[in-house]
Amino acid sequence: MAKTESSHKKRFTTALKLVLTSLALFLVFRKINTNQLLEIVKTIRWAWLIPAVLIFVLSKLFTAFRLNLYFKDIGLFISEKLNLKLYLIGMFYNLFLPGGIGGDGYKVYLLNKQYQTPVRSLVQASLLDRLGGLVAIVFLLLVLILPVDLSLPFASQIPWEILVGIAALLVFPAFWLLQKLLFKSFLPSFWKANAWSMAGQVAQLVCAWFILKSLGVTENFLAYQLVFLLSSIVAVLPLTIGGVGARELVFVYAHTYAGIDEATAVAFSLIFFLITAMVSLTGSMIAINFED
Repeated sequence: MAKTESSHKKRFTTALKLVLTSLALFLVFRKINTNQLLEIVKTIRWAWLIPAVLIFVLSKLFTAFRLNLYFKDIGLFISEKLNLKLYLIGMFYNLFLPGGIGGDGYKVYLLNKQYQTPVRSLVQASLLDRLGGLVAIVFLLLVLILPVDLSLPFASQIPWEILVGIAALLVFPAFWLLQKLLFKSFLPSFWKANAWSMAGQVAQLVCAWFILKSLGVTENFLAYQLVFLLSSIVAVLPLTIGGVGARELVFVYAHTYAGIDEATAVAFSLIFFLITAMVSLTGSMIAINFED
């Protein structure tokens, strides 16, 4: 009975995500000039996408290192090679099997089964890994807001630049306090883990720069990257499949404030998703050998 209910729940979740993804994409393509989008796609400079893919892979390598630090905090010592394999498999599960156990759940299952590491500790490590990535995104988002020329209706009414600067300074102290309260056993790796988080997210910004170059963008790079960070936060929410549609919606509705081109922004977002999907697919071809 419990299995049947779980199966129905997974199907419902997948169906709901498909509906929301379709709805989001419908809204996106209703808002933009599709002919302009096709013209942009035709003029893509493919050579720029080679370093984009390589830098994206590097960003995932950095974040995999972060997760392995958290594993070491709970007494789980696995090789970086095995950790990277698990990370890629997790990416595949998260993107292509959205209604199932999920990438994090699959890793927890495998590591608990092989090493008898407590499920609670593994879940905490996985959750903290997600939070660490989100904290790096929020910090960089706040930093990039300052130099970008935004058209905000309230800019002249409140000293928002000062508030943003203070918020940026408080991001990591607040995260340290949260970790001390809820994830105390992971504090020994706090600075190293956050360094890998920052390295991973900066690498993704570099990846974004190469994608923008492939699309012929010559100005407002920081504005595109700012909206990219904002879309990354939205894409974390488990509302659509792989963040598809959600990312594009952010770009479409943010263009008025950030001064970016709608069609170019959507093309950028779709290319980034395709790169993510291509790298994630490698996870389906990896066999786990716990003796590595």
